[in-house]
Amino acid sequence: MTELDAVIHAPARLRVVSTLATLPHDDEIAFPKLQKLLDMTAGNLSTHLRKLEEAGYVRVAKTFAGRRPVTYLALTTSGRRAFEDYTAALTDLLKGARA
Repeated sequence: MTELDAVIHAPARLRVVSTLATLPHDDEIAFPKLQKLLDMTAGNLSTHLRKLEEAGYVRVAKTFAGRRPVTYLALTTSGRRAFEDYTAALTDLLKGARA
């Protein structure tokens, strides 16, 4: 049986990755918008994003809009692949539970 990716499997990180996976390739979302979509505190979201970034699954780009700092987030190619592998492993696990 295929193992589920522990980095993605944590509920909050699964929500982050699945939300970012809905974005088209090469698209990104601003931190506040993701925070609002997921209804998470800034600190909690930052902690989970750091884990995903360390795994190479999420790209964090910090820039400025005028004088204001802005953080943009996107799934990396390996993050998208890891999520696809995760969903495939979960599907296999669920199929096995039905058998």
